[in-house]
Amino acid sequence: MSRDLVLSRENFNVLDAKTSEDITRSILLQIILEEEAAGVPLFTTDLLAQMIRFYGHAMQGMLGKYLETNMKSFVDFQKKLQEQSQQLYGESNSQMMQNDMWSQFMNFQGPAMQTMMATYMEQSRKMLHQMQDQLKTQTRTLFTSLPLPGFPTDTVKHSKDAEK
Repeated sequence: MSRDLVLSRENFNVLDAKTSEDITRSILLQIILEEEAAGVPLFTTDLLAQMIRFYGHAMQGMLGKYLETNMKSFVDFQKKLQEQSQQLYGESNSQMMQNDMWSQFMNFQGPAMQTMMATYMEQSRKMLHQMQDQLKTQTRTLFTSLPLPGFPTDTVKHSKDAEK
């Protein structure tokens, strides 16, 4: 039932009947687990292991934002493709043609595909650089505030000023 709500794009919350605790995330994760076990998995074992390694890591929040941003870009692209399909083939043939267009798209190796992927990669590169810059800033802030034996705080300040 919850899976059907997700597929129909309904907003919903699931509350535990006894405690009234919000268990929506747990239900969504359970749906993903069932989907992964039922057919062709979306996530490789290596990807899942890498994701697990990010829990508790300083980059955990940044990875979540990175994945969310890239998923949004992918969904936006899919939506544009759907709109184009409806304009070209009409509402009734749209789903069939959309599936055909996705097949053609996935096999297409021309300049349009390269341009689109280059744009996607550029967006991903920018996001990665932003994450790295944030990590550098956080690290610099952390270490400049800690007194280290044998390193006068003046030296740290001078090297920071030299970077500017």
